[in-house]
Amino acid sequence: MSNLSNPLANPDWWRGALIYQIYPRSYQDSNQDGIGDLPGITARLEHIASLGVDAVWLSPIFTSPMKDFGYDVADYTDVDPMFGSLDDFRVMLDKAHGLGLKVMIDQVISHSSDQHPWFAESRQSRDNAKADWYVWADAKADGSPPNNWLSLFGGSAWAWDSRRRQYYLHNFLASQPDLNLHNPQVQAALLGAIRFWLELGVDGFRLDTVNFYFHDPLLRDNPPLPADQPKSLGVKDDNPYSFQRHLYDISRPENLVFLQQLRALLDEFPDRTMVGEIGDDFPLQRMAEYTSGGDKLHMAYTFDLLNQPHDPAYIRTVIRRLEDAVGDGWPCWALSNHDVVRCVSRWNDDPQQSRQQREDFAVAAMAMLISMRGSVCIYQGEELALPEAEVPFERLQDPYALPFWPQYKGRDGCRTPMVWRNTAQGEFSTVEPWLPVDERHLPLAVAEQEARTDSVLQRMRQLLQWRQQQPALIKGSIEVLDHTGELLCWIRRCEEQSLLVVINLSDQPQRQPLPCAIRQLLEGHGLRGEIDGEEMVVAPYQGLFASL
Repeated sequence: MSNLSNPLANPDWWRGALIYQIYPRSYQDSNQDGIGDLPGITARLEHIASLGVDAVWLSPIFTSPMKDFGYDVADYTDVDPMFGSLDDFRVMLDKAHGLGLKVMIDQVISHSSDQHPWFAESRQSRDNAKADWYVWADAKADGSPPNNWLSLFGGSAWAWDSRRRQYYLHNFLASQPDLNLHNPQVQAALLGAIRFWLELGVDGFRLDTVNFYFHDPLLRDNPPLPADQPKSLGVKDDNPYSFQRHLYDISRPENLVFLQQLRALLDEFPDRTMVGEIGDDFPLQRMAEYTSGGDKLHMAYTFDLLNQPHDPAYIRTVIRRLEDAVGDGWPCWALSNHDVVRCVSRWNDDPQQSRQQREDFAVAAMAMLISMRGSVCIYQGEELALPEAEVPFERLQDPYALPFWPQYKGRDGCRTPMVWRNTAQGEFSTVEPWLPVDERHLPLAVAEQEARTDSVLQRMRQLLQWRQQQPALIKGSIEVLDHTGELLCWIRRCEEQSLLVVINLSDQPQRQPLPCAIRQLLEGHGLRGEIDGEEMVVAPYQGLFASL
C-alpha cells in the first residue's frame, strides 16, 4: 500500500515518494494509431498501483509539432490530439486518484516550440507586443552569431531569422527557441499556465531543464573547459558542447528568484510538489542550491546516477558530496529515464550473463535506489528489467541521435513501447508502433511475468511494497560506511527505526566484517544476504537489510 493513501496525514508526501515515470507515446495505444495515449494510460493504471508507488509522472502531453516529442510545446494549456483531450486527462486523473496515485506532469518552460503563437508573433518584428518574449540578438559585424554558445543538440545555439534580421537563442533544436524569462510578462504567462494545471487538480510537476531558464543578458562568451576538468554536463566527448564551461548560458543567479515565485504559487495549493531536472557543470551543488530553504524546488535530480560510472567508490562519493552540500534540501534519484540508456544495459552490459543474473542485477540496483536518502523515480519497464532496445538507423526518431550517429545512438532505445504480452507488438498496439518493439523484450512482458511467482516483476513488486513500510528508508538520515570493499553499506535512521543497508552490485560473492552491531536480519524484501558470525556474506547481485 502506498504511503500516500492518506495525504492529509502526510502533507509532505513527496519526501521519500516512489514516482513512476510514464513516457506517454510508448505506454499503451488505445486507438490503434501506433502511438500511446491518455486512455491507454488510464487502462493500465492498476498495473502501476500494484507496484506500491506513490505517484506517476507523465512526460509532456501538451499540444506540440513533436519535433522533440512534446518537449517543444505549442500550447501550454491543452493536450495534443494524438494523446487525447483535456477530458481524457481528467478521466485519467480521477482514476489515478481513486487508486491512491498522485499525478505529476512535465513542464517545459525554458523554451517553447517555434510553432507557439508567442513565437509566431515575436518573430514578426522588433516592436510587436511579444518582441521581447524570446532571446533575440543582433549579428556580429561579420554576420556571425552573437557569441560562442552551443546547442546541446549540435552546432551553434543561435539561429538566424530573416524577418527580424536577428538571431534567436535555442539551447536545443532550432525549432525550440528559448523564452526570455528576464521579461516579467513571460514569467507571468508561464506561471499562469502552471496555475491552470494546478486548478485542474494535478499534484505536481517535473520541471524540464530547470537551470536553463535564464541567460546572461550581456551575452558573454563561455570560457573553454580547463584540460584537467571532466567533460561538462556529462555529455559525450564527440559533442563540442562538452568543450565549454557553461558560465553564461545556464544556471544564472536570476533563476533562484523565479523559482521562489514558482514555489509561492505551488504553496497556494496544499500537497503539491515539483522536482527539477538539473544538467550542470556542478550538478550536486546546484541541486542543493535549488532545493534549500523550503522556498524553491521541493526536490531535484541530476545525472550523477544516470551516467556510466557505478562502482562502489563512485556511488559513495556521489552520496557524500550531496550530503555535504544539500543542507535542508531534498534529492530525487533515478537510474533510468527517457534520456539515457536503460540501467540494466548501461551498468551491466556483459553479454555472457544469463537472464537470471541480469534480473538479479536489476533487483539489486532497485534495492540500492530505494534505500538512498531522497525520493525515487522509476522508469516504465524498469520493473520488468527491460534492456536497452536496439533501434535500426532507418527507424530512428530522436533528433539528438542523427548528428552524432553512430558514436551516439540517441534516446530511442529507452523509449520503445512497453510490452504487456508476448504477442505481436507486445500488446502495445495492433499496428506497427512509432518505434519498433525489441523482440528481446517480449519474453519479459507483464503477462509473462505475472504468471511466474519468481519473476523479476513479482520480486520488484515485493521489494517496493516492503520499502513503503520502512520509515527509515522513506524519511531517515543516511550515513555511508567505509571499508566495506565491493559492498555498498549505509545506515538509515529516523525516530521509529534504524536500518543497515548492504547491497552487492558486483558479479562476485562478497564477504566483509559487519560494520556495526545488528539486532536482526529483516525479511520480506526478497534479497538474499546472510550473517556468518561477525561477517556479512552476500551473493552476486544480492543484499540484506538489518535492524540496529
